[in-house]
Amino acid sequence: MGATMPEELVTTALQRAFFAQPPTPSLIVHSDRGGQYCGNAYRALLHRHGAVRSQSRRGECYDNALPGTTQAESLWSRLKTEVLELREWPVFADLADAQASIADYFDYYNHDRLHSSIGYQTPYRTHQQSLQTTALNCPA
Repeated sequence: MGATMPEELVTTALQRAFFAQPPTPSLIVHSDRGGQYCGNAYRALLHRHGAVRSQSRRGECYDNALPGTTQAESLWSRLKTEVLELREWPVFADLADAQASIADYFDYYNHDRLHSSIGYQTPYRTHQQSLQTTALNCPA
């Protein structure tokens, strides 16, 4: 999270994600049509990791409703209702406060908050179970 949205911000975030969890072959990475998602460094990073870039069509916000993106949309919706709307204006004291608050919420959302859509488990737990299942089903 930053004060602006340069390409470096999204490439750094994507590199961190790939480091934390190496992508599966043909991973689909969906984004809007922002300039930071169209840059050469971002596209090269996806290519190096075998990921497929997916972008919504111009003016078609409903393209973001692809399978698998509903958890991301749920995260943003819950962040707004459980954090942002409960605070007085100004919502954050400064950028550092915003970064810390959002990071804390993401940690809570992924590791502590139970989700009805995944059997009242946390996203982290569900993800770990899917990794174990995938590993058990991989041919040797």
